[in-house]
This record gives sequence, structure tokens and C-alpha cells, in this order.
Amino acid sequence: MRNNAFHSTYLADRIGRASVTPTGEFEAGAFASFTLTYTAGYFGIDDTGSLKIVHRFASDMGKPQFTDPKGWNYVTAEASNGAVLELRYDQKGNIRPWDKTILIRVQRGFLREGETITVRLGDTRGGSPGMRMQTFHETAFKFKVLVDAFATYNYVELPLQPAIDIVAGPPVLYKAILPTVRRVGDVFSLGFKGEDKWGNPSNLVEGTFTLRASMPVKGLPARIEARRGTFAQRIGGLSVSAPGELHIDVLDAAGRVLCTSNPLRIVAEAPLLPYWADLHGQSEETIGTNPAREFIEFARDLAFLDAMSHQGNDFQITTPFWEELNRLTAEFNRDGGFIIFPGYEWSGNTGLGGDRNVLFMHEGRQIHRSHHALVEDLTDLATDANNADDLFRALKDEDCVVFAHIGGRYADVKMSHDARIERSVEVHSDWGSFEWLVEDALEQGYRIGIVANSDGHKGRHGASHPGASLFGAYGGLTCLLAREHTRQGLFEAMRSRHHYATTGCRMILGVDAAFDTEAELFEQDPNLGATASRKVRSAMMGDILRTADAEVTLEVDIAGSAPIERVEIRNRLELLETVRPYEARQLGRRIRLIWEGSEYRGRGRQSTWDGGASLSGNSFERVLPINMWNLDKKIERMAPDRLKWTALTTGGFGGADILLGDAQAGTLAIDTALVKAEVRIADIGREDIVLDSGGGIRRRMRLFRLPDENAATKLRFTRRIRLKDAGDNALYVCVTQEDGHLIWSSPIYLFR
Repeated sequence: MRNNAFHSTYLADRIGRASVTPTGEFEAGAFASFTLTYTAGYFGIDDTGSLKIVHRFASDMGKPQFTDPKGWNYVTAEASNGAVLELRYDQKGNIRPWDKTILIRVQRGFLREGETITVRLGDTRGGSPGMRMQTFHETAFKFKVLVDAFATYNYVELPLQPAIDIVAGPPVLYKAILPTVRRVGDVFSLGFKGEDKWGNPSNLVEGTFTLRASMPVKGLPARIEARRGTFAQRIGGLSVSAPGELHIDVLDAAGRVLCTSNPLRIVAEAPLLPYWADLHGQSEETIGTNPAREFIEFARDLAFLDAMSHQGNDFQITTPFWEELNRLTAEFNRDGGFIIFPGYEWSGNTGLGGDRNVLFMHEGRQIHRSHHALVEDLTDLATDANNADDLFRALKDEDCVVFAHIGGRYADVKMSHDARIERSVEVHSDWGSFEWLVEDALEQGYRIGIVANSDGHKGRHGASHPGASLFGAYGGLTCLLAREHTRQGLFEAMRSRHHYATTGCRMILGVDAAFDTEAELFEQDPNLGATASRKVRSAMMGDILRTADAEVTLEVDIAGSAPIERVEIRNRLELLETVRPYEARQLGRRIRLIWEGSEYRGRGRQSTWDGGASLSGNSFERVLPINMWNLDKKIERMAPDRLKWTALTTGGFGGADILLGDAQAGTLAIDTALVKAEVRIADIGREDIVLDSGGGIRRRMRLFRLPDENAATKLRFTRRIRLKDAGDNALYVCVTQEDGHLIWSSPIYLFR
């Protein structure tokens, strides 16, 4: 299936051939050195002709450089006949998805048939450690070679391309994954896997592991065997016969706890159950990695998702690939097991509305592309929807759900929105966190739900480690609260906004409103026209209600996958209260330093926080990074009184937990390009000290104090909330866990 639009194939068999040595398997993120040899074909290469060696947009292989023989990623090239070669690198030097480009131009001279150009990628002869491989698994990582033999800048793709396999390294982190709520007697599974340091499921896990449950679990074996060569295990047929909260520890042969599962709450009754989804990601047929079938299998078998959707850029989805995607969704969709929605990412230019995600209930629906820029077949050009309003018109009679997304382009919901089908906005993905999109929608008075997904490009759908590229965050998940595990059930959850969003963790969140008198719960948004309603005394996230009450009781129930740092209660754009599970008297020697925000809304949103901190009259005893997913970005203790770090944010936050030698003594001096400040340690308390950078979107640093140990993984509380008389009250919470994960509930919409 050809999806690499516009690479010429003119007389490709006479343009030459390329090979690479060595071949085989190479560990993700390791250093390696390759020799790529291009042998000229019948036409040779004319004076000022050139080669391109191109890699996918998603690849985070080291950036080639040509000036430092001792440095990382040093690249050289030489012609067998002595022709003078010029080398350049351009991250967008070719047609997507093959846009990362090493250009080798025959600057003086030419090549005849049989003459060669030898390119050393990661040339170690001068002391370089080699080329840093991309940090994620790929079954056929190609060194794609394109040739301009005629010096016309019309590049021909060679018919056979050299390739290697990039594989996971040894496990350094183990994960045990359970569902989050099930009824007494319901059958469920436990997923177990080891991941390498870059988040790849590792097939190098082996040995005997003990399973230890916090309550009796029918069908749970005492031990499991892991054999080298398998990436994950699923232990099915489990059930629990009484209400309670279940955690499962996994222990190694020496009795050490390798990991503890997320919480699973067993309840007697529940009208809705949570199902975990990543509704947004791409495979190699568009701009992602690995084939669509592998992409789906990863989500089901290695990320242990309940639901997903493939969301390729529409302008790269050919008609044959759209048909193939529909065949795959029909093949993999199984009620009660694994739900997959056919769909695509409508990728309109920012000025025409920006990115949207379209999920269909059924296969066989028309794709309405934003444009055909990389689809050569123009026979269905008339079906395009070039702007967001055109898209909403085209979909008005479809059985579908749309949500607004921020990727390279951002959705402009102020410009265009259709509440009939655009039910939610995506607050988080691999690209970062974007609370401003939620605020844009609430400012306009829209009644939207909040989702988070990965928009993953690295083939790790549902467990999307960002690697070492411009992606700055771990991929998100959406928890859909549904009456049944079917497409229909999950669609009802999305249309009712019965869901919450996380930055990748699996935890339990309940946000409800209780009324003093009966309220009117609407089946659909009454702003869209007449709709059925009923009288209720309580409501859940996503509901829309009319009430005569001046106040309501907000009930919040959290069972975190890590200790809870804070809970923010919000009403539309207003922060009502910050709730913490500890008192000021419990604070100790631990302070938290946070950097966060982005430059602006578009592609170049990365904020660089490189810098350091010094401490006078005190010492740094321990420093632990938070949300520093890129292992090339580090925070280091250079001396007892000095820290140094390299870091960036793309809308979310990173930082460090710092344990001080003395709880009160001394002064902390922070020195970055964006923020320079001095803060007395004694002034750091439970409330944030905000150090504004003077620009960007929430681009700032924060300092606050924590207890030395915080064991509060559960929090349940109520608050009386006074409602505004005019317009909507949109009540929701944002939870921050100590491990850096964020969780957003969809709002409850109340009007008087």
C-alpha cells in the first residue's frame, strides 16, 4: 500500500542501489555506527545532483552533525572518485512523514555508474560514541534513500531500502495494571509487563514472580513465570466476592516488590463502569510508527486498553488505507473485550479551524478530508471539508462524535464549534497539556467534556512515552464511564460527557452534585432544542441540569495511583478552592520546584528551562525529578549547595522534589533564562510561591512545601458550592498526584 506521496519512481531501477552495514537488531536509545553505501546506477549523479537519507518525523534518532568528530551523531561522507561533497541536515527537508533529512550534494564533480558515496552515520573513527538510535521499537527502521541523479531536485525513491530492527532494552520498570472499578463477581484481568528505560515493553523479562493481593481474588495464581521473548502477560478469569479495594503487588524471586497495581474498587452495584481508552494516535501509514495492525495489537495486548481509535492525518489517508482501517476496526472490535472506533483526524489549517478528531459508530462512512495535499487520487476531491464549519455540516447527519485537539495545529473553538457533535476537548496529549483549550470553550459558554489521549506517533498506543523528541509529555488516557463495554455504550458516555481525563495514570475519580430540592436533568443539551428531562436529587460529571437551589453539595471521591498533592475545585474559569490532604503543621524539609507552561499556542510552543539553583546556608540532601521523561534532560546535584538541570515544557509541568538539610535555613537562588529569583527557605510554605517569566502561556516557576512523607492516596470530601445566578455553573476538579500526573473531571453544568 503506497502512502508516500510524490516521491518519484522514474526509472528507479536505473538510479542505483543502497545498502547499510551492520544490519540486525539494535537497542532503542543505544549508540551504534552504520556505513551506508550508495552505488550509482546507469545515470550516475550529475554535477550538483544529490542524495537524501531521510527518516520519519516521529523518529527521535540523534540529530546528525558534521563538525565535531568526538561528539554524538557525527556523520561523514566521501565519494569513491574524489568528488567534493557537501553535507547538510534539515528536520523538514523532505515530504512528510519522511521529513528528517541528511542532504549530500555533489558540490564539485559527478558520479558514473558503479561509483559510490560512503556515508558513515555515527562515525567513531575520531572518538564519537556513534549515532544515538531512536528510543522506541520499530520493526523495520529504514534509512530511506532518495536520489536526484539529474540535478533537477526531483528525487527518485530507490526500490529497495536498507533497514534495521530497533528493539527494546532490558527492563528497568515493571507495571501491573487492573481495571479501576468492577462489581462483585465480575470477571477481570491483570496485565503485567516490564519496560525499558525509554518506556518500551521489554521481551527480556524472565523469571518467577509472586503475586500478592490485598484481598482474596478468585483465580489469581500465587506465581507467574515470565519467559524471555514475551512482552507482557495477561492473567484473566479473576473475580472478587466481596466489596473492597484491591491492590496486587508483584514480587521478584528475592521477595522485593517490583510494582504495585493501580487501585481496583470492588462494589456491590454500579450503574456505570470505567473503561480506559486512548482515542487518538497514528501508525506508519500516516505519520506514526509501525503498521496499523501492530499499532492496534499494542493497544490491546501491551497497553491493556479497553478502547481506542486510529486517528491518522486525513490528508495522508488514501482511499485504500481508509478501507483497510475500516477492515481492521471491524476485525478487532469485540463487545465486552476490546472496542475500536473507525475514525480519522481532520487536520485543517489553524486559520480554518485547526485539528479535530472524528470517531464513527460504524464502518464504511465517508472520510471528509481537510485537503488532499498528500493524497494523489483526486477522484473524491468534492467530498473534502476544507474548514471546520464545512466539516460540521458534512457530519451533521452522521452517527459520530468529534472532539477538539491540539497537535502541530490547534483547534480554534472560538472560531468554530458545533455542540451537536463536538462534545469534548482534548486537554492533554504527547504534545503537552492545554488547559487553555478547556477555558476557551467554557469562556464561550460551551458545554464540553474533557478528554486526554496520546496522539502517539511512536507505536505505543495507550502507553505513550514521549521519548527524546519535541513531544514533551507522557500520553494521556480517557476514562469512559459507561453502562456497557460496547461501541454503543462508550458512545453514550462520550455524548453524555461521562468521562474524565488523565495524563496517563489509572485512578478512580468520582465527582457528583447533591441537591437540596429536586433538579431537572436533561437528556441532551437544552440549548440545542427540546429534549426529555427527569427529576433527580444528584448528578455526575458531564450532566446538564436546572436547579432552584442557591447552593449544591459537591462530592469528590479520589483513589489515586500515587499520593495526592492537591485538588483544585473550579467553576468555569474561577478557582474556588485548593484542597490538600495534609495540614500546614505536617510540612517538613521537602520542597517542590516546578517549571511549567508554553511559549504560545502553535507548533513552536516548547519553553526551555535550562539552568540551575544554589543554596546558601543549607544543603540539598536529595533531588528526585518529576515529569522529566526525556532521559537526555537531567537534574543533577553538582555539589551539596548546587543544582543544575536541562528541561523543557510544552504546556504541562516538570521539576523536582528537593529534600533540604534544614527545614528553615538559608536562601534559594534560581537562575534560568526565563526566571531569576531568590527565595528565603523559611518563606516556602504550603501555598505556591509563583515566579512569573513575563510571557508565554502560564510560563512560570512555582515553589511550595510538602510533608516529608505523604501517604494520602485516597481523599473523599464534600463542599457546599454557592451557584452563580447568571449563566452556567461548570463545576469540575483538577487533581495533581505527587508523581506528576494530572486528572481532570468533565464539568457538571448547572443553571438556575
